[in-house]
Amino acid sequence: MSYQIAFDLYESATQQFLGRVLQSLKQTAPLPSLVGPEVKSESEAKETDDKTMEVDAASPSDTTSDGSSIQSSSVSKDSLDEKQKERQNRIEKLAIILSGEPTIELELQFLIRNNHTDPLILKQTKEAVRNSVCHTATVIANSIMSCSTTCDQFLRDNLEWLARAVNWAKFTATSSIGVIHKGHEKQALNLMKAYLPNEPSSGPHGYTEGWGGLYSLGLIHANHGAHITDYLLKKLNSNFDPIRHGGCLGLGLAAMGTHRPDVYEQLKANLYQDEAVTGEAAGIAMGLVMLGSNSEQVIKDMIHYSQETQHEKILRGLAIGISFLMFSRLEEADSLIESLCRDKDPLMRRSGMHTIAMAYCGTGNNKAIRRLLHIAVSDVNDDVRRAAVEAIGFLLFRTPEQCPSVVSLLSESYNPHVRYGAAMALGICCAGSGNKEAIALLEPMTNDPVNYVRQGALIASALILIQQTEALCPKVKEFRQLYQKVISDKHDDVMAKFGAILAQGIIDAGGRNVTVSLLSRTGHINVAAVVGMLVFTQFWYWFPLSHFISLAFRPTCIIALNSDLKMPKMEFKSNAKPSLYAYPAALEEKKSKEPEKMQEGSRYTPLKDLSIGGIIMMSDSKKSDPEELVQPVIAGGPKMEDDKEPDPPEPFTYTDDTV
Repeated sequence: MSYQIAFDLYESATQQFLGRVLQSLKQTAPLPSLVGPEVKSESEAKETDDKTMEVDAASPSDTTSDGSSIQSSSVSKDSLDEKQKERQNRIEKLAIILSGEPTIELELQFLIRNNHTDPLILKQTKEAVRNSVCHTATVIANSIMSCSTTCDQFLRDNLEWLARAVNWAKFTATSSIGVIHKGHEKQALNLMKAYLPNEPSSGPHGYTEGWGGLYSLGLIHANHGAHITDYLLKKLNSNFDPIRHGGCLGLGLAAMGTHRPDVYEQLKANLYQDEAVTGEAAGIAMGLVMLGSNSEQVIKDMIHYSQETQHEKILRGLAIGISFLMFSRLEEADSLIESLCRDKDPLMRRSGMHTIAMAYCGTGNNKAIRRLLHIAVSDVNDDVRRAAVEAIGFLLFRTPEQCPSVVSLLSESYNPHVRYGAAMALGICCAGSGNKEAIALLEPMTNDPVNYVRQGALIASALILIQQTEALCPKVKEFRQLYQKVISDKHDDVMAKFGAILAQGIIDAGGRNVTVSLLSRTGHINVAAVVGMLVFTQFWYWFPLSHFISLAFRPTCIIALNSDLKMPKMEFKSNAKPSLYAYPAALEEKKSKEPEKMQEGSRYTPLKDLSIGGIIMMSDSKKSDPEELVQPVIAGGPKMEDDKEPDPPEPFTYTDDTV
C-alpha cells in the first residue's frame, strides 16, 4: 500500500514537496546514505557547489549522497539484521518510486510499444500546405502525435522539407525533438548533442546550436529535472540572446516548482538585461521555478520590473510568471488579483486573469467566476476579455458538465475574441471527456466568419475528442474529416489551417495512447498539466510555446507491478466490446489507376487509352503475317435465300368435336 501511495503522490506533487518527503524518508532508514539520489533543498541550493560534476559523468547510482561508494557502504548494510535489511530495502524502493524514475520509464515503454501514429496523415498534410506558418504547424503536430514515442521517422524522412524552416521556425523544429523524446532522460544529452551550444556559446549559429537544444532538454526533463538543472544553469551564461531564450525555457521546465534561489537569481539576471526575447522566456521561467511559492520578494521583483520595462514581450512573460506564483493559493491571491485587475496596463490586467485561473484552478469558486464573467463583457481590451473567458475553463475542469452552460452566451458574443475564449474554455475544461454539449457549441463556431475563432474551435474540439472512438462519440469521424477538409482547401485561411493542423496532432497525440487531463487519476490537480495548458494557450503570440501542451498528456494505460516493482505478464478481462476502445483505422493511400494494357504477346498495341473509347488506331507488330479481318454485314436485317422454299408443315390429324 505504501508503494501505491508513493506512485500516486509522485503523479500529483511538485518537485519541491517530493524532495522534502525524500529527505524525511531518508532519516527513517537504518542507512540513510543509501536511500535515493541527493536532493538539493532550498537552503543547500544557496551555496555554490565546488564539486559540481558534468551531467554525463558518473550516474547517481555510482555514488551516494555522502560521497562514499556503494561498494564500501554495502559492508555496513550486510551488518544489519534481517528486520533492518527489510526496512532498508522498502525505504529504498519508496525513494526510487518518489524519484519518479519508474513511472517515467514504464510509461515511456508503454508509449513506444503501442505507438499507432498514422504517418499518412502527416504526409497528406505536408503535401497540402505551402506557407511557413503551416510548415511550423505541421512540425508541431508531428511532435504532438509522436509525444514520448521516441519515433522521429517523419523528420528523418523529410529532411529536405524540414530545411525550409529558418531562424525561429528552425528553433520550433529543433525543440519539437524534445517533445518526441519526452521522458527519454537517460539518452537526452546524446540525442540532443548536435543541437547543444559549444564553447564559446556565441556566434552566427545560435539559431540551431543551443537555442532549440536547451529548450528540448527542458521538455524531456519537464518537472523532473534534478539531474539536468545544473547543466542548464551553466549554459545560461551565454552571450547570445537566442541561446539564453531557449536556456531560460528549458531551465524553467526542468526546475519547475523547486523554489531554488540560485536558479531564480540566474533567471532574474537574464530578465534584467532587458532583452525582449530573453526577457519573455525568463519571466515565464521565474514563475515556473517559484510555482505556488507566494513569495513577497519575488512578486515585488517581477511587478516592479513590469512597471519599468518597455518591451511588450517581457511584459507578456511576466504576466504568465506572476500568475504561477499564486498557483492554488486561493484567497491568499486576492490582494494581488485586485491590484492587477485595476492596473492601467492591459498586459497586467491580463496577468490578473491568469492569476485567478491559477489561484482558483479546479475550485469552481463562484466569486472568481463572477469576476471573470464581469471582466469578459466589460474590459476595454480584447486580449484581457479573451483571457478572462479562457480562465473560466481552468476553474471548472473538475465539473466539466457545468462549463457549456456558463459560456454558452459568450460563444455567441459579438466580440470574436470572446468567442475564441469561449471555445478554448470548453476545450480546457472538457478535455478528453467527449462532452456532447460542448461539441454542440463548437460545431457552429467551426464555420465562424472570423478565422481565428475557427482556429480556436478546431483546437478545442480536438482537446475534447482526444481518445474518443466512434462507438463512444460518433462526432469524432466528422471532425477528423473536417480537419482534413480545412487543410486541403487551397482557398482557406492560414489561421484556420493552423488550427486544423494542430487539432490533427492533438486528437492523435502520443501515438493515439494519451489523453489530456488536468486531474490526476486519484482526482487531485495535476500541477504540470495545468501549468502546461496555460502556457500552451500563449501560442497565440509565440508558436514555440505550443510544445508546453506535452505536459498535459497522460497515458491511458494500466501498468501492473509486483512488490519488486517489476511488471509480470498477465491479462485483464474487459467486458466491453473491442470496438468501444479500438484504435481509429489507418488511412489508405489512394492508388492512381494505371491505364489498362493489352495482354503480353498481343499483336496489336493501341495508340491511345482504350478507356476513352471511339475509334482507336492499332499498331501492328507483325505486319508481314496475314490478318483476320472483320467482315461487313448487309443492311436491312437477315434475309432468306430466293431459291429455297419454306419447309412444309408437320402432319397432323383433324378431329371434329361437334359430332
